[in-house]
Amino acid sequence: MLVRLLYVSRAVDKDCNKAAIESILEASRAHNLHNGITGVLCYGGGIFLQAIEGGRSAVNNLYNHIVTDARHADVVLLHYEEISERRFGGWTMGQVNLAKLNTSVVLKYSERPEFDPYSVSGKVSLALLEELMATASIIGRA
Repeated sequence: MLVRLLYVSRAVDKDCNKAAIESILEASRAHNLHNGITGVLCYGGGIFLQAIEGGRSAVNNLYNHIVTDARHADVVLLHYEEISERRFGGWTMGQVNLAKLNTSVVLKYSERPEFDPYSVSGKVSLALLEELMATASIIGRA
């Protein structure tokens, strides 16, 4: 059974730089490939927004690991559902820099020009990810 999970968290290291994000993505891609997990990771302004898809057990185990990961704080589950097909099947872990989002796209989904997944529903955050995918704003197909 396939599931999709969407969560948000804050980076413990507020100075999380590009090299640190690349390290996280590299480890995620290696792990995810062997566990049948696909998804997308967004980072900006100290906030991680991630969608992960795969078998229920694999996704649940990964989320439990993320919740206890010392690099994450304020982990909140935004959305969880059984799915019939993957939306992010082409990515073992795609990447979006939230800090570089077009403000008009952000305003489409939130009250202010700064996207804050903590202040919107999981469905809204998922809709934003789908739009980013449709407009080729997600990079890192691996």
